[in-house]
Amino acid sequence: MEIMSYLLGIVLFLNIVLGVSIVFLERKDASATWAWLMVLLFIPIVGFIVYLIFGRRLSKQRIFTWDTKARLGVKRAVEAQLRAIEDGTFQFKDTDLKEYQDLYYLHLRNDDAIFTQDNAVEIFNDGEEKFAALISDMEKATDHIHLLYYIIRHDTLGHQIANVLMKKAKEGVEVRVLFDDMGSRLLSRKYIKRLLKAGVQIEAFFPPKIPKINFKINYRNHRKLAIIDGSVGYIGGFNIGDEYLGKSKKFGYWRDTHLRVVGEAVENMQTRFILDWNQASRNDILYNDRYYKGMPSGEVSIQIVSSGPDSDWEQIKNGYIKMIMSAKEYVYIQTPYFIPDESLRDALRIAALSGVDVKLMVPNKPDHPFVYWATFSNVGDLLNAGAEVYIYQNGFLHSKTIVVDGKIASVGTANIDVRSFRLNFEVNAFLYNEALSMRLVESFEGDIKKSTQMTKKLYARRSLGIRFKESIARLLSPIL
Repeated sequence: MEIMSYLLGIVLFLNIVLGVSIVFLERKDASATWAWLMVLLFIPIVGFIVYLIFGRRLSKQRIFTWDTKARLGVKRAVEAQLRAIEDGTFQFKDTDLKEYQDLYYLHLRNDDAIFTQDNAVEIFNDGEEKFAALISDMEKATDHIHLLYYIIRHDTLGHQIANVLMKKAKEGVEVRVLFDDMGSRLLSRKYIKRLLKAGVQIEAFFPPKIPKINFKINYRNHRKLAIIDGSVGYIGGFNIGDEYLGKSKKFGYWRDTHLRVVGEAVENMQTRFILDWNQASRNDILYNDRYYKGMPSGEVSIQIVSSGPDSDWEQIKNGYIKMIMSAKEYVYIQTPYFIPDESLRDALRIAALSGVDVKLMVPNKPDHPFVYWATFSNVGDLLNAGAEVYIYQNGFLHSKTIVVDGKIASVGTANIDVRSFRLNFEVNAFLYNEALSMRLVESFEGDIKKSTQMTKKLYARRSLGIRFKESIARLLSPIL
């Protein structure tokens, strides 16, 4: 008994020390600080272990490095665009979109997101169509294929992709595959060895130092990028696996949004891939013109914006807020998880209260129950402010899109939650084009027909059990 008391005393002492460090040393935001203190208070022993796995900050030093010449080139291009916007000499091909130059400037200044105005974009909402196009483009590759996915499965689609990659590698095409070690934790060693044997370079992002034990459960690479020959790029929500083709009995049809981009924005996607690859691999990619073949191909203006725990600013979240506050007519949002922090929640409430038509769509089928409860705990605030909330019923909604006034939009990997804004490495395409934005609006309106509307009356009928789950989930939402 004395030994147990002694050990309990040590744990409680460490709990106090940890609590003090969270409050005074780590400088977390107030909501996350209180959430962690609650965990330590109510489950002191387990909470201590949970914090060591989930709560530690990530060092921001030298996570992503690249060739000095290339880095200077990007900086010069960004500075030139910033100066042109500041002195009023920036040439907008679509002068109607000049009103959003504050948003361009935000991403330029804080994320080095070069603004390109000459892109052709194809939208995919269906996995079969998206992967058919990707496989077709990969089969045409003559120089290189770069893939980055959070999840890669060794199922039918995974093997179909692998077969194309191995074939192209044997033809002399440079093939690189980067996957997240936690997202793809079920990926078999046999699958990886097959790719390596065929000449494919494949790496894991933040792999464990001890096999099968990864303490970096947070800070995952949630990005999905594909770049073929430096001229064609894919960005959006689909991972690689049969479930994303709608073949999962649990989820049914998988509704997502993905973009195929041709134009100079592909070069910015390539830079993002290279930075992530060089973090994970000992075989760094050095600057070479052959990786940058983006040619003017259309009229869509795009900024490729990244965010992650290595950043001083929550770039994608700040972009969302800036878009919402610029809305004069409507804001349409699709997201599988809706767990906004106070700043984003306030932006949506203010927009709705000021007469902007705010519509939110979330799925009916949860893939993470705790996050699902937290999502519905946040819905009430929007309903009370006059927003409309729709529950998608035709399978699982995984799309991460925002459209404002049918003029600007964002499509990418970032959900509306703290994990996407602060913990995961994400990438979004911010789109400035009326025709493209209207196509996203049409998709949203089509999805409304496959959804049920959550009204204040229906929301008030939730059972006490559901409300209790939502309340607990909401309290812990800053650390979900």
